[in-house]
Amino acid sequence: MIPPYPFAAVVGLADLRLALLLTAVSPAVGGVLVRGEKGTAKSTIVRALASLLPEVDVVDGCRFACDPATPDASCPDGPHLDPAGIRRRSRLVELPVGATEDRVVGALDLQRALGDGVKAYEPGLLAAAHRGVLYVDEVNLLPDHLVDLLLDAAAMGRAHVERDGVSVQHAARFLLVGTMNPEEGEPRPQLVDRFGLVVSVAAPDDPGMRAEVVRRRLAYEADPAGFAARWAGEDAALAARIVAARDRLPKVRLPDAELDRIARICLAYGVDGLRADIVVARAATALAAWHGRDEVTPADVADAARLALPHRRRRDPLDPPGTDEQRLEEVLADNRPDPDDDPPPGDGGPGDGPDGGPDSDRGPDDRSDRDEAGPDGHADADADGSGSSRPTRQPAPVGAAYRPQALRVPGRGAAGPTGRRSAAYARTGRVVGSRLPAGRLASVHLPASVRAAAARGSRRVQATDLREAVHVGREANLVLFVVDASGSMAARARMRTVKTAVLSLLRDAYQRRDKIGMITFRGAGAQAVLEPTTSHEVGVAKLADLRTGGRTPLAEGLRAAVRTLAAERRRDPHRRPLLVVVTDGRATAGADPLTVAPALAGTAAVVVDCESGPVRLGLAKRLASALDAGHIPLDALDATTIRRAA
Repeated sequence: MIPPYPFAAVVGLADLRLALLLTAVSPAVGGVLVRGEKGTAKSTIVRALASLLPEVDVVDGCRFACDPATPDASCPDGPHLDPAGIRRRSRLVELPVGATEDRVVGALDLQRALGDGVKAYEPGLLAAAHRGVLYVDEVNLLPDHLVDLLLDAAAMGRAHVERDGVSVQHAARFLLVGTMNPEEGEPRPQLVDRFGLVVSVAAPDDPGMRAEVVRRRLAYEADPAGFAARWAGEDAALAARIVAARDRLPKVRLPDAELDRIARICLAYGVDGLRADIVVARAATALAAWHGRDEVTPADVADAARLALPHRRRRDPLDPPGTDEQRLEEVLADNRPDPDDDPPPGDGGPGDGPDGGPDSDRGPDDRSDRDEAGPDGHADADADGSGSSRPTRQPAPVGAAYRPQALRVPGRGAAGPTGRRSAAYARTGRVVGSRLPAGRLASVHLPASVRAAAARGSRRVQATDLREAVHVGREANLVLFVVDASGSMAARARMRTVKTAVLSLLRDAYQRRDKIGMITFRGAGAQAVLEPTTSHEVGVAKLADLRTGGRTPLAEGLRAAVRTLAAERRRDPHRRPLLVVVTDGRATAGADPLTVAPALAGTAAVVVDCESGPVRLGLAKRLASALDAGHIPLDALDATTIRRAA
């Protein structure tokens, strides 16, 4: 078996390593969400964490990792009377994005049902992760029905299974660690809030740091066992330090002055609820234990706040990046203690303490952990083996956005509740039942098939017993904006209003988890400034930086939309497009836009008419008619006229 990449061998990633180590010291902190672009060693360091976790005592033969000292009274494998215990390493269980619901929570044990004719429960990944780590790579792409399961388990510490004739509950307390690429979209706010700490990483911009990353990676790939052996001593020292910090943790005192400081910081920062206060207090206590102190210091509170607060502030989902970090620094400055209260030099950084800490590989040119922040306002690692902090350029504000209702996309599915997409029965999503196959069997519902065989008095499933699984999901939409950026838009001072209107629709798309894209046309052609993505923050930045000027090649903009929609249709045939054309209808360059309209037949569309002035030609209205699209005047773009995909 190939050993994992050593935790201590990862270059840089100071904040991320500290966050992971803190949650290992105190699982009550609530886990870590790692945000970063692709290729920044997010998965590598999380998998390396498993080798540092202390061993746990479990009941021998229990599939739910019950503690022999305090076994779970409702354990499906119980009751455990005078149980024998064994010691094993804490598990790191990976939850794939494509996992099914029964694989996550467990389901009917088909082997025993078919072989013995008994109804038994087969545990899922939540049971396997109990008292260990549950790792979700690309957590932002996790389907909503699986997110709901994680939220329930994380909130209650238990998993409840009511499916396939099985009614079971069991303990499911785990350290939740997720990684994500912000370019692929944001996870649901409820899920982000369940992570105690959030850290952002980016690729290093120092050539020496990048070279060291490659050097170590190539050495590991050439001889994994030898490379791991060279770092075994440092990993063992970190593991021992975690155990020592866990032993010290109950003895760490949180002074009332620091508790008051935490409350003032959270109030001034404007967080939702009280979970932020609790997480900061727990993280600050874990920091003190990690550094070998018996009392929390102001530096511990400040470091904990930088890791625990930025993702909890009440904010508009489409605020420019970096605003959270700026606000947090202001709050921390206002609540900075007197100089006499500061800890001695060398006592506040994550690399201090026994064994040199996880940051012993820093060079003399490394910057402070807290000098810069990532694009979402969280403290970035100063340099990683794949990550470093970068200054964030702030896009210019667009303006106060409208509050649109939903533009409706005609198509499959009944109308869903307000603020939701319509329910869509497809081949993916949550399983809601079974049915007799009408034609070719798409997916087998095994429990229903077994029950059908049992109804005949047979333990062997035949072709006539097969039942098809019925899935329900959410309709997937693509909102493609085609925006007129010609000189006439800027000359008439309408572009700010246009940006505000598009920002309103971007916010609406964010709330409904839609994919978005943006095409602009000006001069002699059109440009896809934003390829279809679920990252709405990128859309806001592109909108703020939108350049204007030149003639109006409206037909080229529509042709670019045809190409983009065709490519997306090949990539995902089930995603329904909505075309939003923002223009005054004038075409001062290129072909007649009405000749392109037939190529967009069947595509749901809306034309936002930007024409203004006392004399109006009605060209945008003619375009809307040719596209069989809705027509909305820009000056009437408000909550009573905007409707979008339910």
